[in-house]
Amino acid sequence: MTKGELGGRQVEGRRAVRELLTAGRRRVRHVVLATITDARPLEELAALADASGATVEWIPPEELASRARTEAPQGVLAEAEPLVPDDLDELLDDPSAFLVALDGVTDPQNLGAVLRSAEAAGATGAIVPRRRSAPITPAAVKAAAGAVEHLRIAVVSGIPSALERARRSHVWTVGLDGRGPVDLFDLTLADQPLVLVLGAEGGGLGRLARDRCDVVARIPMLGRTTSLNVSAAAAVACFEIARRRVA
Repeated sequence: MTKGELGGRQVEGRRAVRELLTAGRRRVRHVVLATITDARPLEELAALADASGATVEWIPPEELASRARTEAPQGVLAEAEPLVPDDLDELLDDPSAFLVALDGVTDPQNLGAVLRSAEAAGATGAIVPRRRSAPITPAAVKAAAGAVEHLRIAVVSGIPSALERARRSHVWTVGLDGRGPVDLFDLTLADQPLVLVLGAEGGGLGRLARDRCDVVARIPMLGRTTSLNVSAAAAVACFEIARRRVA
């Protein structure tokens, strides 16, 4: 992940491309569509692409599949300007800050799924490290289902240092860990400006990130399964925080 951009140049999947075209956040250069039998959903995307000034190309499905970088592009892919990172201090200065930080999440589909849940729950931004993080690949963008077009994302040198900056900005930091001493459903500070910190697949929060969190919370597990993967845990935590913030 380079300093000046996040990636996301190639966008695949009908929902992701639709959000790319309607959000208007970045320029779309080219949209490629498959000549399938029922092309009505794709014709609507073609109209949106044409209105945005992008060139439109119709090609056979097998040719589109060969250009795609995901397994199921749903007959459409687009080429756009890359996503540009936001400034972390600006995200922290928001009085209603609700940020999600990803500490070592290296699977692109998990990254995209977390961003989708965060945006749907009303998060105001996300924080990802420059290293030890999945890049925003076509797979991540497709899994995010358009969330990357709306969610502000800051790239930092490391999550522990970002959490220290949050503390200086008077923003609470809440780590999610299965061994956390606080029950997520008892998190009374959820309506305050906060950063929710999610750990890597399998390993969980890194030691430094965990030590920098003001609170470490757990999701209560009521069945025999003892853990959730990071994208499922993110969905539960984000919507519990959203519920308290709305209340």
